[in-house]
Amino acid sequence: MALGPWQILIILVIAVLVFGGRGKISSIMGDMGKGITSFKKGLKDSSEEEKDASEDAINVTPKKEKTSK
Repeated sequence: MALGPWQILIILVIAVLVFGGRGKISSIMGDMGKGITSFKKGLKDSSEEEKDASEDAINVTPKKEKTSK
């Protein structure tokens, strides 16, 4: 089972990520964590804006009249 050029290239890319300089993987994972946190914050902010809009709504439902028996 011989390694082809694509397999060698993939192995080299993984080796560069793992061993290529200080903190390569930790910086990549840190950036990914920041992205996820930002995404969650964006979802939370949009849901709060929807709640604020519903609190400002005016109740236009007509009142029920009392009927006497």
